[in-house]
Amino acid sequence: MNNIQVFDPSLCCSTGVCGVDVDQQLVQFSADVDWARRKGIALERFNLAQQPMAFVEHAPVRVLLERSGETALPVILVDGEVALAGRYPSRDELARWAGVELGIPVRVAGPASETSATEGPDAVAEPDSAGSGCCGGGGNC
Repeated sequence: MNNIQVFDPSLCCSTGVCGVDVDQQLVQFSADVDWARRKGIALERFNLAQQPMAFVEHAPVRVLLERSGETALPVILVDGEVALAGRYPSRDELARWAGVELGIPVRVAGPASETSATEGPDAVAEPDSAGSGCCGGGGNC
């Protein structure tokens, strides 16, 4: 199984899912990270605000930052090689890189609309309605 490393831009906490204006891409990616870890995928995340030395110590990430600045983030390395930069990977991409099966997709009806999810423990996580996230709803993230 391949080792996947995610180099996030500066986030207020490990998930980045916080504050009043929750970024839906981060909500989805956080759910995908949880899914990947339950599947046994070796996935590490590094936050520029909390672990800047990791960005310096990984040459491919450092080079991308020198060339493009923070717009290159997030950077995803698979076995030490750049697999993606500038956006978060999909669950399908994580599964492909790790060589695991996605599972059986099902349609889950929500109160206002229908959304795509995966059955059982692979379901997509939703943010709480208050938007409290990791910052306690203060919006100071």
